[in-house]
Formats: sequence, C-alpha cells, structure tokens
Amino acid sequence: MAGQFPFRPRPQAQGNNQQQQNNNQQQRDPRGRRPQQENPNRINDEITAPTVRVVGENVEPNLVLPIKEALRLADEMELDLIEISPKAEPPVCRIADYQKFLYQQKRKAKEIKAKQVKVVIKEIRFGPQTDDHDYNFKLKHAENFLKEGAKVKAYVFFRGRSIVFKEQGEILLLRFANDLEELARVELMPKLDGKKMNMILAPKSKK
Repeated sequence: MAGQFPFRPRPQAQGNNQQQQNNNQQQRDPRGRRPQQENPNRINDEITAPTVRVVGENVEPNLVLPIKEALRLADEMELDLIEISPKAEPPVCRIADYQKFLYQQKRKAKEIKAKQVKVVIKEIRFGPQTDDHDYNFKLKHAENFLKEGAKVKAYVFFRGRSIVFKEQGEILLLRFANDLEELARVELMPKLDGKKMNMILAPKSKK
C-alpha cells in the first residue's frame, strides 16, 4: 500500500553469523577446500615406519626398503604406497592405486557379508512325562528343522513340583539326541537352567 515501507527481512543475530562462519571454517581446510574423509589406511607420506616390506604387482618378493626408497618406487610406478599391515615387523605396504584398492576392499567385505549364514535356532518343548505320540510328532519337526540347516534347542520344562523328574527329563533329551544322530551333533549336552533343562543340536555338515 502507498505510504508504507516495503517489508525487510529480519537481520540475523551477530552471534549466529559468527557461529556459521566458524562452522564453515571447520568444514574447509586452509586452502578453501572441504577436507576428504579420513583414510582407513596410511598412505604415502603418512607412513611413519623407517623401513617397510613392499608387496604388489611387478614387485620382487620379500622386498624390504627404507621408506624413502619405497616411496620413490611407488612414485616411479605412478601408484600409491599403502600401509596394509602396520603391526608387522617391518610394516607391510602395497604399491597400488589407492582408490582401486579401496574399491576392492569394499567389494570383498560385501562378498564376505553375503556369504555369512544367519544362524536360526528352532525350539522344541517337552514335558518331563511326554507321551510317545507327542514325542514322535516333535521328532519329525526337529528332523525338518535340521534338514533346513537350523539348530534345534530342545528343552524340558518342569512345572511346579515336577522338578523331581529332572533325571527323567535328561533321559528324554538324550533319547532325542540319539534318534537324531544321523542329522545332528550335540552342541550342548542337557543342562538344567532354572525350571528348564536345555540341549542344543546342530545340523551335521554335509559331506
């Protein structure tokens, strides 16, 4: 409307501006570039050992060099010197392209993770006086679990004063392990834990 001043944005507090400037300075190195993420390995001039064992393609075996010579060799090959075993005596360094080396390490870690088998444990519960029909029914379930590659945790639950039958529970679990011996090995023998007697069976590895 005529006669009114145009809207002006609210000025920021000086303290906020100063804090933002400090944050920007922390995010940038003295040359004005954002710092790179910290490398998982020491490379090139970051390596502090006076002598290193050098490995890599086109590198003679069991080559031990002063660090300056190792750096010179890497430079001649237009590659990086990467410390891969810092605790070895002397530390082991690989001559390679560092970005390619990181990519290969990440890919290996992914492959290892993909191959890791998740352990599945299936539970089978008994009473100390389980009848044969119920026992055989649960035996069939355990056989299927083991064939699928799962471990089986079989346990006898003692309710109230039935704890007096703990020997009977142990006999039942040992019978269970014996009936499954072609498919499973006993990983944990029957062991009383409170009101439970537990036993763990693991599938036998296929030959």
